[in-house]
Amino acid sequence: MPAPELTPPQSNLSEAATHFGARVLADAASRAHDIMAVISGPSGTPLPPAPPEVSAPAPAPAPIPPDAPPTGAPAAGTGLDRILRGPSGLGTAGLRLFGREESLTPSEPSVDTSEGRPVPGLYYHAIPEPDPARVEEVSRRIKAWALDEVSLYPDEWEDQFDGFSVGRYMVGCHPDAPTIDHLMLATRLMVAENAVDDCYCEDHGGSPVGLGERLLLAHTALDPLYTTKEYQPQWSESLHADAPRRAYRSAMEYFVRAAGPSQADRLRHDMARLHMGYLAEAAWAQSDHVPEVWEYLAMRQFNNFRPCPTITDTVGGYELPADLHAQPGMQKVIALAGNATTIVNDLYSYTKELDSPGHHLNLPVVIAEREGLSDRDAYLKSVEVHNDLMHDFETEAAALAVSCPLPSVQRFLRGVAAWVDGNHHWHRSNTYRYSLPDFW
Repeated sequence: MPAPELTPPQSNLSEAATHFGARVLADAASRAHDIMAVISGPSGTPLPPAPPEVSAPAPAPAPIPPDAPPTGAPAAGTGLDRILRGPSGLGTAGLRLFGREESLTPSEPSVDTSEGRPVPGLYYHAIPEPDPARVEEVSRRIKAWALDEVSLYPDEWEDQFDGFSVGRYMVGCHPDAPTIDHLMLATRLMVAENAVDDCYCEDHGGSPVGLGERLLLAHTALDPLYTTKEYQPQWSESLHADAPRRAYRSAMEYFVRAAGPSQADRLRHDMARLHMGYLAEAAWAQSDHVPEVWEYLAMRQFNNFRPCPTITDTVGGYELPADLHAQPGMQKVIALAGNATTIVNDLYSYTKELDSPGHHLNLPVVIAEREGLSDRDAYLKSVEVHNDLMHDFETEAAALAVSCPLPSVQRFLRGVAAWVDGNHHWHRSNTYRYSLPDFW
């Protein structure tokens, strides 16, 4: 019998996304007109309601030191500051994001080592701890899927699967998901993507040799092959040949049943981008080449988390129309979100990768080798690169919200910002996988 559905938690989407639709505050004379434009849009479609609150309030965030304002935060009273605060006044409550905490860049690292500590100087937004009831249920379901449906891993990998804490990861990244079933769409895909990365590229038998063939065949589990009757059965059988292909096939089958055609096609496109990034990194590994910093960042725009925030509307139970998703401004916002969150991974996984066999490329390593900096200075410069990307993401998202004040755009941008915040929270707090270098 399926487990009963859990009550969605209070949205903990980020304040940096409350910018969306904010010019409604421009002046008193135009406020009512602008509010209606944001709420209803040209079609008059109302903004989807926020998920109901949970019975227990979210834990209070750690206080911000009064003498430690967020790094790079906009000055009070500026136009961008007003956008980041979001609209106020009668009828605008549904446009604001609930539970977003102020940007935290403490002057001293947190002493709460039980939940990890943030990279000092990193620009980020704190979120409440993901709803534990949802985390528990998603964790139970994803492990059952991994073991019973796709035979994802052998017994000796169980600790690593549990330590990944993917249920906590996805609940934190998708606070507006209406049901556990919606959360599972993202969770299966996340696990499948990591299986491909680990088994084809990295830790568990991966190799740059022959990677292109493996990725191509795995991609047909997402983007199906249409061939003759003679050869179709052989392709179908190949989808069960290894754990990554089994996981891709199953995760995508669940996804396409819940997504619209354009949502499914957009995911296939972004997964192809991901695979192209894998291949570039593999080519450098085969030739033992350290790319220029800009070349590494170009690779990271493809080999990054982009497929995750791009499905935020499917996981949220709505659809951003294809023409709005494809507009250049939205594509830039999604790319910046993927770039910033991937540098977060570079920073938090830095010591883990140094302790692993082989020569792992990450942004601090590339900056150190290409710009002749010490390991510490290269790491600190990587923090600055991340912060610049985050500020660009927030600025571009705010500008897009002003230029395209449609409810689906507003909600999608809030969802992407929530994913950015949840991604950082998971990396910071996953002490099973990550620890910071001793640079401070």
